[in-house]
Amino acid sequence: MKRLIVIIGLLLATACVTASDGAKYVLDNYLIPVKQPGTMIGRICPAPAEAEIVQDTASLFRLDAKTGTLSLKKGKAVTDDPASFRYGITLALDGQLCEFELICDGYSRNGVVAHRGAWKRTGVLQNSLRSFRHAVRLGCEGSEMDVWLTADNKVVLSHDPHVYGLSVEDSTSLSLFQETIGKDDPVASLQEILLEARGQNTTHPVIEIKDSRKGLARTLQLTDSVVSIVHRMKMQGDVLYISFNYEVLKRIRSLDATAKVLYLWEDKQTLQQLVDDGISGIDYSYYAFRKNSSLVEDAHAKGLLTNVWTVNNADELEKYYRQGVDYITTDEPELLLKIIKSLK
Repeated sequence: MKRLIVIIGLLLATACVTASDGAKYVLDNYLIPVKQPGTMIGRICPAPAEAEIVQDTASLFRLDAKTGTLSLKKGKAVTDDPASFRYGITLALDGQLCEFELICDGYSRNGVVAHRGAWKRTGVLQNSLRSFRHAVRLGCEGSEMDVWLTADNKVVLSHDPHVYGLSVEDSTSLSLFQETIGKDDPVASLQEILLEARGQNTTHPVIEIKDSRKGLARTLQLTDSVVSIVHRMKMQGDVLYISFNYEVLKRIRSLDATAKVLYLWEDKQTLQQLVDDGISGIDYSYYAFRKNSSLVEDAHAKGLLTNVWTVNNADELEKYYRQGVDYITTDEPELLLKIIKSLK
């Protein structure tokens, strides 16, 4: 009953959102390096003509108004304290008040992305609250999740168009939750997962925006909603976005100039085209990496991140780790973590 009340509250609090909800100003980095006094954190994008700190309750930060650069004060540093790792700050940028949350950077750097969460060895539902929690407990760098838009314009998690036999896009969010509330793993909303993610700084939510069966306009509406939710929850520094739909990635880039966006569909765009369009990296199947042995090197040479999916074989997991792929998406995060530990 408690969970149902929380879910209904989230639904009532989140109306349908549009692209206009996107913030004008963003930071190019939200993560605070640990134990580095006075270090630079990030820059404001686009660069404002006037900038000042209006509120800094932790009294940690300084702003260079000329360069739009945000840094820790001299002599000030943060530690990876599990009790306090998020810091709110309000900036006045060209007369507009902008609130951000900066995160103490305790994120794992193992490159392990749990595919639909860590579910295979735990017996929980893919794309569920519990699968995300398991990925966090393992210490994965990322936990991938798939999102759809319901009939009443709410963002929920599911890999397939149907979950528990229910059509996600043709069902209201309330009906999905009511029909599955008795399950061990009820259908989760994006807000619910992100609220869980806010309680830790180990594992990034990796959000895959699915192609709507109702057409591109509906897919872009989903995209607008996801980005707006992330911004409203001040979690720009937490998430990465991925999609097979190139228009989705370009839409995200138009809403957030610094978001990490990776493209899933190999052989559809050249690496240079990705660079030209401001895409952060490639997230290709292992077939693409088998086909082109220099793909990692070529992508890195152009400043692109690399992710390979979905790798479950021990030999290939080790191969891609040794090749220096930035992220490895797998249904076997426990196995990959074990391999990484054995190589150190």
